[in-house]
Amino acid sequence: MSLRAEAPPETRVRRFGRSQRWVHRTTAALMGVCVLTAAFLYIPEFAELVGRRELVVRVHEWSGLALPLPALAGLASRHFRADLGFLNRFGPHDRIWLRAALRRDKRRASRPAGKFNAGQKIYAAWIAGATLVMLGTGLLMWFTHLTPIQWRTSATFVHDWLALTIGIVLAGHIGMALGDPEARRGLRTGTVSREWAEREHSLWRH
Repeated sequence: MSLRAEAPPETRVRRFGRSQRWVHRTTAALMGVCVLTAAFLYIPEFAELVGRRELVVRVHEWSGLALPLPALAGLASRHFRADLGFLNRFGPHDRIWLRAALRRDKRRASRPAGKFNAGQKIYAAWIAGATLVMLGTGLLMWFTHLTPIQWRTSATFVHDWLALTIGIVLAGHIGMALGDPEARRGLRTGTVSREWAEREHSLWRH
């Protein structure tokens, strides 16, 4: 049993609804399948453990095709669309946050943030763009009879190296999450402590 008491209900604030949590969990699961199957396909030591390579290829392809679907389904929720709006706005306070992050200045006043900080906004934009590029290059590699060999060669090069970059960025993302239990609790339960919200997201009008 944990000795750390949960914050009383009145000191907790709603951060995410069901739609945002569902989209995040489903996208994370599909991304995890893509990364895991890619590892079994490209790392020799892992590839030796796979008896049915063709099955792994198919799982990798279909999980990649399905990756954008949770976000597209989430557009039906006004709460999810509102969060996309927050993620898509980059204001003066975000530049202040970034400068403080680059200086490794951890003082509360030096890192103002709304519902999402500048780092989260940049990560969301980058991973969304990378996913679309991976989807496009993957389709070029899949439907080999529809494209010239030069396109397929270029698509394979981009797909492989971007996959490695995504793996590194995801590892950093997971590492940041592991270092912030309250942020993880917000994604798991939908609520965070008011003290955490005011400390980490001082401009968020919750």
